[in-house]
Amino acid sequence: MTAPQTCCAVVELRQYTLHPGARDVLIRLFDREFVETQEAVGMSVIGQFRDLDDPNRFVWLRGFPDMTTRAQALQAFYGGPVWAEHRDEANATMIDSDDVLLLRPARPGSGFSLRNGRPAPGAEEPREAVVTAMICHGDGSQDEPLSLFARVLEPAWTAAGADVAGCFVTESSPNTFPALPVREGENVVVWFSRFQDCESHERHVAALSRSPEWRAATRELNGRLEVLRLSPTARSRLGS
Repeated sequence: MTAPQTCCAVVELRQYTLHPGARDVLIRLFDREFVETQEAVGMSVIGQFRDLDDPNRFVWLRGFPDMTTRAQALQAFYGGPVWAEHRDEANATMIDSDDVLLLRPARPGSGFSLRNGRPAPGAEEPREAVVTAMICHGDGSQDEPLSLFARVLEPAWTAAGADVAGCFVTESSPNTFPALPVREGENVVVWFSRFQDCESHERHVAALSRSPEWRAATRELNGRLEVLRLSPTARSRLGS
């Protein structure tokens, strides 16, 4: 049996604020022009999503084998012909594209295992799956958010019936492609889960609300837990 493909040593979590009504324009362009062309120069397009709680936010993930390859791949793509041809159309949809967390797997084996292939070019079928990204912000201590995740948050999360599809912490290496800013000075743990549909996600949320451990942990975090509810685009690999 072939082992699942595991991705990646470096991951970008990118959140774009878009002009009203522009999100579907960007998604159609992205899914048509920016998937295979980015992967051809050495990066992995992991997932593209609509934010279910903000109609003007597009969220996506891409990964790299290391920071050196990241610099080379980004230079090749943003200095290449595909971006030159389509950048004006893409940029016209965006208000802000600088909300970017640079991440690495939190522990061995906690990267994404991409078991399913990506839908082919031209796919437009709506996706029922919901992907959550839970972003736990640290209080200044380097190990605090990961320790809280391992001790309390992850056991309560999985006890409520959800698997963790990937768990990451801040990659603290200097940004190897300064033309694209990332959030500096962050200390986060981010974990992702996939749910079959909105109803299964809502059942999980209800189960969490009954967990004394989860309630105590979220009180301790005091607003430092950010929740993204994401709907995969037709060509997103994560969420297939």
